[in-house]
Amino acid sequence: MSYTPAIEFKGSLLTLMILHILENNGEKIAEQLIEKVSKVPDFFQQAPVVIDLTAVQDINNDILSELISLLREQGLIPVAIRSGNFEQNDIAVRNNLGILKATQSVRPQQIVENISENNERMLSATAKIIDQPIRSGQQIVAPDGDLVILSTVSHGAEILAHQNIHVYGILRGRALAGFNGNTNARIFCQNFNAELVSIAGQYQVNEDLPEKLRGKPTQIYLENNVLKIEPL
Repeated sequence: MSYTPAIEFKGSLLTLMILHILENNGEKIAEQLIEKVSKVPDFFQQAPVVIDLTAVQDINNDILSELISLLREQGLIPVAIRSGNFEQNDIAVRNNLGILKATQSVRPQQIVENISENNERMLSATAKIIDQPIRSGQQIVAPDGDLVILSTVSHGAEILAHQNIHVYGILRGRALAGFNGNTNARIFCQNFNAELVSIAGQYQVNEDLPEKLRGKPTQIYLENNVLKIEPL
């Protein structure tokens, strides 16, 4: 009888949200988490999240346990802890979470300034081009390069790219460029009214976006780890 494998382990590129804990203050963490989730609950619902403790190695164990519970109460799914010590990793295991080692940070390259609006935007060789409207509930991913949408991205749709995102129709949905940590990625759109925009995990939701840019050609990029939204 020939052997037929029933399972197979493979490496894969997955989009995971990273929750960076920056202060050892449980009340402040809870307040800001609830506030952020309340703005775009559909975006966070059932979303896997990794808790990164790089900046707070001395976080109180009770605060960490309460945070895991709060994430679940808010509809997120905590899946792992990163950069934890022995006690924090033990809390992770007791809460059925995985353990990830610290990863080396990539230094962002300096963003080129004063780009002429007449300059042509270079697309990566692995660009993914979509000429159909992206409807609510759809997710389009360009895992290796740029994503080019020639039509509209509807509210409730989500587009993600390793590098840049270009939208030539109306951007009403969620656009996440540099989703794997590429801080040099940008978003370009001709008609800006996004539900959410994100570069390398730094995001803003619709309620916080500049009113003067709604419906206008817009570019989004990171500068000194701060999300910039400017006319194109």
